[in-house]
Amino acid sequence: MEDDKKLEPVKAAELFINKHFPQCQGALLAGSVVRGESTDTSDLDLVVFDQKLSSSYRESFLAYGWQIEVFVHNQSTYKSYFLSDYERARPSMPQMVVEGMVLKDNGMITAIKQEARKLLETGPKEWSTETIVQKRYFLTDSLDDFIGCNDRAEGIFIAATLAELVSEFILRVNKRWIGNSKWIVRSLKAYDVEFAHDYVIAFDEYYKTSEKLKVVQLVDRVLEPYGGRLFEGFSSGNE
Repeated sequence: MEDDKKLEPVKAAELFINKHFPQCQGALLAGSVVRGESTDTSDLDLVVFDQKLSSSYRESFLAYGWQIEVFVHNQSTYKSYFLSDYERARPSMPQMVVEGMVLKDNGMITAIKQEARKLLETGPKEWSTETIVQKRYFLTDSLDDFIGCNDRAEGIFIAATLAELVSEFILRVNKRWIGNSKWIVRSLKAYDVEFAHDYVIAFDEYYKTSEKLKVVQLVDRVLEPYGGRLFEGFSSGNE
């Protein structure tokens, strides 16, 4: 492990790149420290481009007082990650590239940033009508489990599943990017601040008091424009 003294993030990132990737063609510092959202437990996210590599990889380090996550690509492997993020609707790599602070650039970063920005602005792959029907069914099924559950321990985890399904549904039908963990709420706020507030209040009330009404109302509100709850008549894989 290198010097334990915690350096200023940009300085730490520059020293790290100079030591570990001196021959790379490009490097970015991304993540919470760049967005001004860092906390005491934040790490440094680095994206490195090295055309000599045959494949991409990810590696973790402790250096200069920081936990450092490094995402290393050549000039083509990042494209497969962009495509994967587009397909799953979670733009992790494009977001890091767009927000990233340039640490090193031998003439390639501008084009990659433009590519990432265009992808973010385009939005994720649109759901088909069949997918919306299927997601309505799964959301209804989880809601029924939630309504009928009388076991507090089970209800906690059904609610967690329901929360993820609700956020996914409302964002994807509106052709917006989704997130997981803390990015669920951030993605909802980016879509609609008022809805994100109602979403948090509904699930917070359930976790605090076991009162389910606001969660049920929220789910029905999300499903209503697409035909409401769905059980009878749903079929999958029946040719």
